Amino acid sequence: MSARPEERPVAASQRPKTTVLTFAEKRRRGEKLTMLTAYDYPGAKLVDEAGVDAILVGDSLAMVVLGHPNTLSVTMDEMLHHARAVSRGASRALLIGDLPFMSYQADAHEAVRNAGRFLQEAGMDAVKLEGGRAFAETARAIVRAGIPVMGHVGLTPQSVNVMGGWRVQARTADSARALFDDALALQEAGCFAVVLESVPQRLASFVTERLEIPTIGIGAGPGTSGQVLVLHDIVGLYDRLAPKFAKRYADLATPLRAAVEAYRGEVESGTFPGREHSYAMPEEEWTAFVESLRARPLKAAQG
Repeated sequence: MSARPEERPVAASQRPKTTVLTFAEKRRRGEKLTMLTAYDYPGAKLVDEAGVDAILVGDSLAMVVLGHPNTLSVTMDEMLHHARAVSRGASRALLIGDLPFMSYQADAHEAVRNAGRFLQEAGMDAVKLEGGRAFAETARAIVRAGIPVMGHVGLTPQSVNVMGGWRVQARTADSARALFDDALALQEAGCFAVVLESVPQRLASFVTERLEIPTIGIGAGPGTSGQVLVLHDIVGLYDRLAPKFAKRYADLATPLRAAVEAYRGEVESGTFPGREHSYAMPEEEWTAFVESLRARPLKAAQG
């Protein structure tokens, strides 16, 4: 028996726009939030059509797309360039721009201006910044300007040099308490959600239960309000780093490489392009073209 119209699932394209209020409502109802990174139009379109709640234009762009060894070298202009492409590809997901290194650390006024650029110039709905209590006032200033802010504690890639590498955080009692206090400070500053990256599962669940805002986990276990991963990680298109938490749902690199090799082989052998990939010209137009070439040398000689 076919389902009645009211029982059919709603297509992702027909769902209402996700907002920060959606985040709060889903947390209240105990529904898991989904977030993925995307860095361009086709990636954003694919993620949006799949019904993911939020798209993060992450500063991981520096590594995944631009080939840098870490996130520190990506600039505001590069982030805005890719954020604009993402906003053209997505219409339903909540779009979050990642404030890059040194775009908010030095001065709160500069932080507000840069956060505003993500909304004004790139079509983002919110921004994300790394750091806890040290940047709570910066987050508060951005929120005060009318810009939603997502916080980020635990492993904060922009501080990778201070942390001594890509290491799990908050494994001691003191560091766990510090992370909890950081999350509370971001909530108090007005953040609508906070990312918990590379922290023990038990601690992430504890923080999630005690915060009033959603938590988004990445390497933080299943007890958070939602999850975020890098799109290129889950489809096998980035292999320079292979963190434990990054589950691969598909291996697109292998068929893509095979397609490129097949293309190269057909071009080298002369089998591509074939007649079906080529355009025809009316015979009478070709004849006229050839006649024009015959006449042109005579005119040139007479000149």
